[in-house]
Amino acid sequence: MTKTIAVLGAGTMGHGIAQVCAQAGYAVRLRDIDESATKRGLDAIQQMLSKGVIKEKMTQEQANAALAHITTTTELAAAVADADLIIEAVPERLDLKQRVFADVLAHASSDAILATNTSSIPIADIGATLKAEARSRLIGLHFFNPVPLMPLLEIVTSQDTSGATLKAARDLAERIGKDAIVVKDTPGFATSRLGVAIGLEAIRMLEEGVANAEDIDKAMTLGYKHPMGPLRLTDLVGLDVRLHIAETLTTKLGERFTPPQLLRDKVAKGKLGKKTGEGFHVWP
Repeated sequence: MTKTIAVLGAGTMGHGIAQVCAQAGYAVRLRDIDESATKRGLDAIQQMLSKGVIKEKMTQEQANAALAHITTTTELAAAVADADLIIEAVPERLDLKQRVFADVLAHASSDAILATNTSSIPIADIGATLKAEARSRLIGLHFFNPVPLMPLLEIVTSQDTSGATLKAARDLAERIGKDAIVVKDTPGFATSRLGVAIGLEAIRMLEEGVANAEDIDKAMTLGYKHPMGPLRLTDLVGLDVRLHIAETLTTKLGERFTPPQLLRDKVAKGKLGKKTGEGFHVWP
């Protein structure tokens, strides 16, 4: 039974994952490479919990209890030692994720579940450098941003993922209150493949002057009942993240996922979306 969870990476996804796990009563160790990163992550969790109290989604006591379940560290060994589940939430780079798991295995227990929050990189590719026994414990847990508010958890299994590992992932999803789907290990899985296709087409429409960003988003929110337009969603996810995903899908699935030049230009200029204050929209 999972009791202790290590979350590697305190960025947007990492601190969100840490929060929902802590709210479910797990002991959570949030790790990043420097103290300023872990502090930013913990501050973001505190802010989200405070909003929950203000909106009467939880009591102050529940918020305090969640915070009490979280410890932060910059030491990998301290984070993963004796952890039952280790969730990697580092940037979307195959070499980095492979290196993280190689380092993790030097300190983690031999039966710890290994999970990656990748949104597009095949699980088999991430586990390619691991031994067969470790690959059987590797699974994809694709959370959605913002993690505390989004109800879906996409569980991705490779041909090496064991039944016990899948069961542990399903149990986690139930305990943290997420609706889980289980998908085959293919590039982009189900959600990123569909979401990126819509997002890239919206960017091409903006690039071609079909309509402005606000109206393109309104077309999907009012016409198709999407909770958020594709350009605003790209801003929330991060234009740099979307670009990396699109490039990965292009190599795996073909030219239909080629990133529009407008997306490349905005990333080059540092206009990455909400986290920088501007992407396809301006964020206060």
